[in-house]
Amino acid sequence: MPLSKEKLEGLISRSTDIIVATDRRGRIIYYNDGASRSMGYTQDEILGSFVATVYADVDEAKRVMRAMRGPDHGGSGIVETFQTTFLSKDGQHIPVAMSATITYDESGEPDGTIGYAKDLREILRKDKLATLGEVAVGLSHEINNPLAVILNLLDLLARDIDELAGEQDSSVEFERLHGMRREVTRISSILNRLEEMVENQRYETTKYIGPTRMIDLRGPRSGSSDEPDLKDIRILVVDDDMGICRSIEEMLAAEGCVVETAGDGAEGLRKIESSNFDVVLTDVVMPEMDGYELYSAVRERYPDLPILMMTAFHYDKDHIIKRSKLKGLKDVLFKKPVDPDRLRRVIREAVDHG
Repeated sequence: MPLSKEKLEGLISRSTDIIVATDRRGRIIYYNDGASRSMGYTQDEILGSFVATVYADVDEAKRVMRAMRGPDHGGSGIVETFQTTFLSKDGQHIPVAMSATITYDESGEPDGTIGYAKDLREILRKDKLATLGEVAVGLSHEINNPLAVILNLLDLLARDIDELAGEQDSSVEFERLHGMRREVTRISSILNRLEEMVENQRYETTKYIGPTRMIDLRGPRSGSSDEPDLKDIRILVVDDDMGICRSIEEMLAAEGCVVETAGDGAEGLRKIESSNFDVVLTDVVMPEMDGYELYSAVRERYPDLPILMMTAFHYDKDHIIKRSKLKGLKDVLFKKPVDPDRLRRVIREAVDHG
């Protein structure tokens, strides 16, 4: 059964798209509910106004009309998914994709236009988030590992300065080290902020220069100064990044730990089988045997051996962490760069409660 004129008009009126019609003089004669929601004008405020009112400016309105009369955007008299910009009542620029046509009277003369426009703000926002997600993953992978090495080496350097200074005042040097740690932590927090934006599908912008805006990546900072005793704790560090292995090995050895390293889960498991360890610190994503596979094997063969996980990624793409937690992994997860103070505390707690 065909739709009645009344039902069709009702559907058009309630459409979420922006639907606007004009007369031959360019005055708005139709304006639906979707247009009112997106643009902010009521029908009483907009009907009878010149159509340029809904565009970013008069030049943009003229550009659309030229496109509609030309042959390049769907044919003479129409445009299809033509991108333009509307201007809401409160001054917001609204990117839209518009399909419109010139209407004609009985004699074939133009007597107005009618256009359907899709508000693209949500679509563009999701596209930006998708791009942001790709950037965040790349940054996490390429930057967090070097940041971890820097933090660990700074910790070692602080100990060297303390030993070499003896009774001399080394407060200036330690203040500089503190500043470097603070800035490295700040970089890491920016990466975390990127991940949170992607996960929550929300981001905010802040004013930069002139009309230019930038994504606001500012976030909270954290730190701690606890230094638990780790002397004589035997630790196996498993990571396919040798820079991470070496820097953590040096840092923990300076604490009095006995440290061995392995380049992947399979090598780590062989070392666990041939030696006694108090705790295992393992990466999540590794070749040969990933963190979950290593965790599962250790849980089965050595159920009392504590395992801690760390990762350069701030997401669990392969559900390695989730699957490990379902098997009993405690709620401790280090996201590289590892905070040396937090690492010390959790190693101590893992050994004490293992």
